[in-house]
Parts: sequence; structure tokens; C-alpha cells
Amino acid sequence: MPELPEVETIRRGLSKLIIGRKITAVEHDTPKGFPNSTADVRSFLIGATITDVRRRAKVLLIDLSTDYTLVIHLKMTGQLVFRGETAFGAGHPNESLIGDLPDKSTRVTFTFGDTSHLYFNDQRKFGWVKLMPKLEVQNLDFMKKVGPEPLEADFTPEEFAARFTRRAKTSIKAALLDQSVIAGVGNIYADESLWGAKIHPKRLVNTITHDEFQKLYTELRMVMNMAIEKGGSTDKNYVNSEGKRGSYLDFARVFRREGKECPRCGETIVKFKAAGRGTHICPHCQVENV
Repeated sequence: MPELPEVETIRRGLSKLIIGRKITAVEHDTPKGFPNSTADVRSFLIGATITDVRRRAKVLLIDLSTDYTLVIHLKMTGQLVFRGETAFGAGHPNESLIGDLPDKSTRVTFTFGDTSHLYFNDQRKFGWVKLMPKLEVQNLDFMKKVGPEPLEADFTPEEFAARFTRRAKTSIKAALLDQSVIAGVGNIYADESLWGAKIHPKRLVNTITHDEFQKLYTELRMVMNMAIEKGGSTDKNYVNSEGKRGSYLDFARVFRREGKECPRCGETIVKFKAAGRGTHICPHCQVENV
């Protein structure tokens, strides 16, 4: 599943390609991936012009001139592939990204006025595209529960630390992965930021000091911004809007580096399970009992 940097990379790429384009037709395979009424599609999607491409946490939001929004969740294997005067894709790196479309993984096809297309492909069929009034997006259960964006300019270290008080008796990694605490943080960036801050992922939130929260705030923002710059982490499943695999993992300090030397102290990086996820640490730099 993509984390915030991957979805932000996709958002930035699509913003250059589809804003200003008029949707003239839409086709879909099953209601599961496109759960919208025919009346709404006719009234608010067909003939609408794309005005903006936004992101909230790991969800893409495509705003329309009708004051409706396409809410898109890629889930595990979703793709958004643009074909027109140029060909760009974003998502799960299989042949659908560069092959002839539509294909057997295509769930939704948007046709624009200049005959270019935007395809939503999804092999595992977990993703979806929902059409709804722009003002109602904020009322989705997910949107009401999701925490603040960690990269916003006005998101302060103090606000960051305060968000964790609701999870005081849980591990710091579990709290980082909780989307109601902070939006968009997944396994890769949790491990990377905890390593940077020298915090063991199994430590309870109520043992984290003020200075450690300050360091974690700085590290999380640093690794996420670097990941966006590098095109996302990608790992096995994500490529950016130019069809290139993200390169952040080439610069990872601890994630997927078990058995290798810690770049800070030279100790061997180990992997174990924490918060239900595969977790990577340096046992010398990140001490559980402090």
C-alpha cells in the first residue's frame, strides 16, 4: 500500500497532465470499483472539467467544475495511467503501466475531450473511485478520523507531540502507524524516522521525552520530503507519474537493510516484528529499555 510520499508523487505528476481536461465519457466494469449512480455520473461527471488534483493522507482527490470530487483510493495494486499526447503512469508496476489499455485489470476508463484517457487499473480489485459533492468529502468516516498532514508548513513540533497523547500506553511505532494520530505514515517511514531519532519502536509513547519527540518530528519530515524528491519509496508496488520506480529505498538507512551495517555506528541491523509489522532497527542506536 502506498504511503504519503508515493501518493503525493502521483498527485504532482497527474496535476501536470489532467487539470483543465474535460471528461466526455466514463466506462467501468463493476460497481465495487466505481460505486456511483448513473444519474450522478450523467449530471456531475460527464461534461465536467478537472479543476484540481489534491491529496489527503493516502487518498487522491480530483476536483471537478461541477463542485463534485472523484475520491480515489489505490489500495494495494491500483494504477492511474494517462494516455494522450504523452504516456504517463502511476501505481503498481506491471505490464498494464506500459501495455495496451484497457486490459483485464482496467476498472474505470475516463475519456477526455481531446480523446486522451485516464485509466484506473487494479489487479486485486480493492481500490475504488467514488464521485461525491466536494463539500461532503470532509464527512467521509476516514476524513473525519484522519490526523493532520505531517508536512504542512503550519504543523509544529508541539502539535506533533500532542497528537500522541491519545496513544500514551501503546508503542511509538503503533502510534506512528495510526492514521488518526498522523496522516499518511506507513511502515517504511516509521522505521526510517525512528532510526533517525534513535528511538526503539517498542518503547511506549509515555516514555518518549520532549527532546525525542522534537527529533522524531524533524526526522519524519526529512525522510518524507526526501522520498517525495526521489519519487517515493516504491518498494515492489509503486512507480511515479513518469513511469519510473521511486528511488528512496536506495537511500534508506535501516529499512530492508537487515544483516547490513548501521550507517551511523556499524552495528548489524536486525529485523523483527513490532506493531504487527516487519521492523528494522539498529540494536546499538535504538535501545528498548532506557
